[in-house]
Amino acid sequence: MWTKLLRSALRIPAGVHLRSLSTSCVYLQDVRVRFGPSPTGFMHLGGLRTALYNYIFAKANNGKFVLRIEDTDQSRLVQSAANNIEDMLEWSGLSPDEGPTKGGDFGPYKQSERLQTYQHHIETLLQNGTAYRCFCTPQRIELIRKEAVRSGQVPRYDNRCRHLSTQQVQEKLDKGMTYTIRFKLDDADGFDDIVFGHNIGTAAVEGDPVLLKSDGWPTYHLANVIDDHLMQITHVLRGTEWLGSTSKHLSIYKAFNWTPPTFAHLPLIINKDGSKLSKRQGDLFVDHLKNSGYLPEAVVNFLTYCGGGFPDGHEINTLKELIQKFDINEVRRQSAVLEMELLDQVNRGHILQLLETSNGRERLIAELRHEVLHQLPARYGESLKLRDLDDEYLSRILMTNKHRINRIRDLTCEEFDFLWRQPNVTVETLMEISPQADNILSCVHQAMVDTPSDSFSKGQLVENLKSIHKSSFSTEAMGSYMKLLRMALSGLKQGPGVAEMMELLGKEEVSRRLKEYDSKS
Repeated sequence: MWTKLLRSALRIPAGVHLRSLSTSCVYLQDVRVRFGPSPTGFMHLGGLRTALYNYIFAKANNGKFVLRIEDTDQSRLVQSAANNIEDMLEWSGLSPDEGPTKGGDFGPYKQSERLQTYQHHIETLLQNGTAYRCFCTPQRIELIRKEAVRSGQVPRYDNRCRHLSTQQVQEKLDKGMTYTIRFKLDDADGFDDIVFGHNIGTAAVEGDPVLLKSDGWPTYHLANVIDDHLMQITHVLRGTEWLGSTSKHLSIYKAFNWTPPTFAHLPLIINKDGSKLSKRQGDLFVDHLKNSGYLPEAVVNFLTYCGGGFPDGHEINTLKELIQKFDINEVRRQSAVLEMELLDQVNRGHILQLLETSNGRERLIAELRHEVLHQLPARYGESLKLRDLDDEYLSRILMTNKHRINRIRDLTCEEFDFLWRQPNVTVETLMEISPQADNILSCVHQAMVDTPSDSFSKGQLVENLKSIHKSSFSTEAMGSYMKLLRMALSGLKQGPGVAEMMELLGKEEVSRRLKEYDSKS
């Protein structure tokens, strides 16, 4: 009873350990969580979601976020994947407190560098009788599997070597026979999961699992239990695909006589068609989204839509706000559908939010300048003549077009080329469109100068341009009149409407471009 009252008074989330020092003194255990990706591919949205929830939970409880590279499956390693994982965590703002690069008191943080640790601890299980050497060949294991499939049963090791006598084991060792080490798995006890509640213990339907392979490398089951214990992990937040293995892991903790961490399994992320996310879906890699121009805080915010844990649902939140609002008891159990179309909306929301602060505007101005300097020369060649990309102009372009774009990069697509390409149009070219070119441009220029800034909108500009045409150039075809203005402002024969183009450029830039022709004529 007193524990419930204490949790309520201190607003302590369910699942956070309370240790009693005495009947009158209770303290909150230091929270330590880990993200343990396997470098068999680059960082995927599913992996980033797991990292994010671990990070948020740790920071919400003043805890530590540990990165551990789980590279025991050497046959499937992808070159540079471990570096990519660390890079994407840093880009996303989820910087580990401990890890392979950061270091820490509990390293090494790569499982491939911890083999002696696993081999040392497996001896404890062999000595206390909870593990045993298995001399069955891969060929025998495969025959057992095929027979089970043929008879419609779940493939299951028959635990044959569990019953070998000490003398039989020694005889096989003396012959130099290779072996794996298996765990004696009997029916396990149930356990409580923060997200999924009480789970009944699973029966040993797969037979005794391998803990240490014949080459001396550990399986996931052994390495994770040992590492989580030695690294003092208090909470394990991982994908729901591991829920069925948790009772197995708890049995291993029991065999070591260790206190297990608290478990919270996160809901599966699925595609709209109900299929699982796949590493073959290239557009779901984090570096693809980064290279496509999405903001890191938008990607992080978007991932919180997949699984719950926040009271306000689909809102625009910074990472700091996500930490403040997170409630692990609100994480949903049902699979979360990944709605990629929402990412554009979230990214736009973060752009709008950043533009409200001076630091945010400075950051977006720098990003816009970077995009223009890279995207346009790549499209038109290094000889492209760009207008000056001063902060004032870039800021105005951002503020004028903030509701038109989802990404900063959108401002460099072809329909916005005129914002950046300095028109290089001769007076002779303009005269070919209309003999009255100099008079039209001079008149429109003066009208733009006289137009109040707060009236420099598409609707008002349409009316102004029509009024100028009607009062001064009615003998000129409207099509030629507009074609002339478009060419003078952008150097383009086709593109947005002239009034829309003027609104996008802004009063100062329109006036500057038209004035140049005034001085040439």
